Amino acid sequence: MSPQLSPDCVPPTPVEELAVRSADGLRLHVEIHGQPGAPTIVLAHGWTCSIAFWAPVIRQLSDRYRLVAYDQRGHGHSEIPPSAARYSTRALADDLAAVLARTVPAGERAVLAGHSMGGMTIMAAGGRPEVAERTAAAVLVSTGPGRLLDELAVLPESFRPAGLRRFLHGRLLHSRMPLGPVSAVSRAALKFATMGPDSAAGRVEATARIVHACPTTVRARWAGVLGRLDVFAGLGRLAAPTSVIAGTADRLTPPVHAHRMVAELRDPQGLLLLPGVGHMSPLERPVEVAAEIHRMAVAHLTADSGPAADSAPGSVSGSGSGSDSDDFDSERSVVA
Repeated sequence: MSPQLSPDCVPPTPVEELAVRSADGLRLHVEIHGQPGAPTIVLAHGWTCSIAFWAPVIRQLSDRYRLVAYDQRGHGHSEIPPSAARYSTRALADDLAAVLARTVPAGERAVLAGHSMGGMTIMAAGGRPEVAERTAAAVLVSTGPGRLLDELAVLPESFRPAGLRRFLHGRLLHSRMPLGPVSAVSRAALKFATMGPDSAAGRVEATARIVHACPTTVRARWAGVLGRLDVFAGLGRLAAPTSVIAGTADRLTPPVHAHRMVAELRDPQGLLLLPGVGHMSPLERPVEVAAEIHRMAVAHLTADSGPAADSAPGSVSGSGSGSDSDDFDSERSVVA
């Protein structure tokens, strides 16, 4: 019998749904949640995920913000690109620009939060004036700008030499194996590779359902992009105040990436380390992730916006606290 989803992982009903056309004409599915007219936060999900991935964070922030979430191309309800040539970091940046142009009015700005490939999207768009003019601040969550195969930690270091370990990681990343129905084996494998060891069963189940829903071809083609990822130039051009979140048990984008990004950012606003948390930090620890997004919004977007600038988000009525354990500490490095 499948575990029940954690209550806050059930996707909320959007206030509005939009179809946005990117630069190449591809249709993107966009949802608006929260409070119309409130300050805007834009959420970009990662590889093999969808808008549903952000459900716990949306529930934490929807009482005070207008939340724009979109399915990356090929994922969720967005259109699947018809050819491999239309999978690229440039296309990701084009998609973000199109979503911002449609959902953030000219003269206004939003806080951008990107998880994994969503963070890579924000970095890929670094320096683009049409993105910069609508960006008040950014939060890069469990992500990295490049050298992903060099830093992957799914296989233990006992796999030597290093070249063999890198080769096997590449084979895992590029696998075209259909995932099929969620099973006990796939849950266990996904938990090991993408989540912290103490992740609750309901959150592992949410992760498995989301990842298994990604089409095999889409997963494989984006894996090819990630395998040769290099958005260091965009990271260096990202001018907005930017904070970074990393889980200390992240095997896909280990904390070395977070430290590297902080060192390269023009305006670093701190590094939040989440002990024992894996790659799926917005699902594993939505309270802490939402609080960091809120902190950046208060500091750079909503300081004079009334209710949104009040106390940090906590439990959401009817959805649980968003955390399955009260015994949790995080570590923040403040960058001067």
